[in-house]
Amino acid sequence: MSLDTARMVQMANAIRALSMDAVQAANSGHPGMPMGMADVATVLWSEYLKHDPKAPDWADRDRFVLSAGHGSMLIYSLLHLSGYARPTMEDIRNFRQLGSPCAGHPENFLLDGVESTTGPLGQGLAMAVGMAMAERHLNAAFGDDLVDHRTWVIAGDGCLMEGINHEAIGLAGHLKLGRMVVLWDDNNITIDGTTDLSTSEDIKARYEATGWHVVSCDGHDFADIRRALDEAVADDRPSLVACKTVIGKGAPNKQGTSATHGAPLGEDEISAARNVLGWDARPFEVPEQVLSDWRDTGERSAAMHSEWDVRLSNSSEKAEFERRMAGELPAGFSLDNYIQSLMAEPQKVATRKASEMTLAQINGKLPETIGGSADLTGSNNTKAGGITAFTADDYSGRYVYYGIREFGMAAAMNGMALHGGVIPYGGTFLVFTDYCRAAIRLSALQQQRVVYVMTHDSIGLGEDGPTHQPVEHVQSLRMMPNVLVMRPADAVETAECWEIALRQKARPTVLALSRQGLPQVRNAPDEIGMCSRGAYRLKKNGNAPKVTLVASGSEVHVALDCAEQLEKQGVGAQVVSMVCTELFDEQDDAYRSDILPDNTLKVSIEAGTTFGWERYVGIDGLTIGIDRFGASAPAGDLFAKFGLTAEAIVPQIMNKLND
Repeated sequence: MSLDTARMVQMANAIRALSMDAVQAANSGHPGMPMGMADVATVLWSEYLKHDPKAPDWADRDRFVLSAGHGSMLIYSLLHLSGYARPTMEDIRNFRQLGSPCAGHPENFLLDGVESTTGPLGQGLAMAVGMAMAERHLNAAFGDDLVDHRTWVIAGDGCLMEGINHEAIGLAGHLKLGRMVVLWDDNNITIDGTTDLSTSEDIKARYEATGWHVVSCDGHDFADIRRALDEAVADDRPSLVACKTVIGKGAPNKQGTSATHGAPLGEDEISAARNVLGWDARPFEVPEQVLSDWRDTGERSAAMHSEWDVRLSNSSEKAEFERRMAGELPAGFSLDNYIQSLMAEPQKVATRKASEMTLAQINGKLPETIGGSADLTGSNNTKAGGITAFTADDYSGRYVYYGIREFGMAAAMNGMALHGGVIPYGGTFLVFTDYCRAAIRLSALQQQRVVYVMTHDSIGLGEDGPTHQPVEHVQSLRMMPNVLVMRPADAVETAECWEIALRQKARPTVLALSRQGLPQVRNAPDEIGMCSRGAYRLKKNGNAPKVTLVASGSEVHVALDCAEQLEKQGVGAQVVSMVCTELFDEQDDAYRSDILPDNTLKVSIEAGTTFGWERYVGIDGLTIGIDRFGASAPAGDLFAKFGLTAEAIVPQIMNKLND
């Protein structure tokens, strides 16, 4: 039941006061959006949002995403006022300071109640699409008793301008994600000034055209906000609620202008705002009645949570539901038997095909996987194991046809992982990680298990030419913190890499997979789990050790050919398969020194840029690769042209040895 208007106004003003005071104390931040959306957020959190501050991880809570993450003081205020353990008032006093969980933009790993890291505009809304997808899928699996919640988003003009917005809302509209509601802070202001400086589009018409329900309201009229939210909840389409607001509402001389967007208001304007708002409390203090009203709203869903707990306790699917939501793999999950079958019957296949073969095993064992591709299913080989399509008519499906939406796909997968209960993977060509990169970065920053199946991983894709041939991509992704970049050499390594990826609860994986067929280089049944250490000795030297050949992916068999030729010339050569530099870097010094011994000439071979390989081969080593763009021709011709053959590499090694 809603409070009277006067008390609601004071609840909203508490958000305004905390926001302007925190930004002023930090001398940095964005007070305008929290002040402008305070009324909308107050109605949403006090009357509609299903959440329990005493149990922030309640599986059936509504998900709230502040896509306009620059307005972070909005969510920090809401969490504190409604009774979450943190942020404390001291945390808020230290907004944007070292050690405070109240970072400049919300970080999911710093505070319970922050569902996703936001700030890069548009991505919060796009991740919310993934959350809504996960909710519908789990609802199809476990029913209304266990899964029945909504996804709410507050987004600004910037979120709706970004290109990812087009991808995200198109997907959401197509999938009819009716339990997703976006509250648009329609204030006509960006940092540069009024929005008419940069846009004249009809945003409501754009949303309607993509299958969304659209409704407008006065963002400062509580009754009108309720009307709009009621309409959104009642509609079976995803909803955009256009909330007409005044940015910086309450600051008498700056409200409605870009001056409130990204800078403190200043002491004089804050004093004037306090007079306008009738807010007499000192900075960082909330009157007892206002705080009491807020804390009461935090108790609103406690009964619903208790009833849900009873339903879960009585459910025959309790153990399976809890396992999935905890992100644990089933007891005894392993691909060892499958890997042994590959050892027994070696196969020459592209690693993209090897991935499909592995997925046929995985998807049969793990009901929580949800796959997909950005319109390259037949090329990425991501649909395997009998899984069916996830559609508006059947949310129980486990395969998403994302269309040509690489960025949107990656962001949606982040949202699924953040929601919990599913393990998302999705594919495109490796070169198109350029379109996904900002979302991959958020996968890593948010510590989420997302698997990127990136095929056509080098000039080996051939005739499509340099626009499609990734050269710098593998190394650029290796530079990104908290990402496993794996480039397997054959079917066995591919299976091992998949299992490693699935066991990473706190980081994403990029699987860089070949288009061309590769011989199976691992055939020893006793060699199990070799990829887990990132790099391992695939072939020992025969003659006295002089050369260590380090290669990844499709170039491992080239390194083996080189070693064979070197041994014939009396030069001892060992071959190291560098599957994942990140995992190798995590090994102890003794292991790394054993794999890359100092008393040998170290040579790297990879069909990509040589940048970065010097850290493994040293300044006296050789780096064999391709430091230019590729060309359009069959793969074999390209490898010969760019010197990625034993015939071209061995003479360079011999010359180096003889220097």
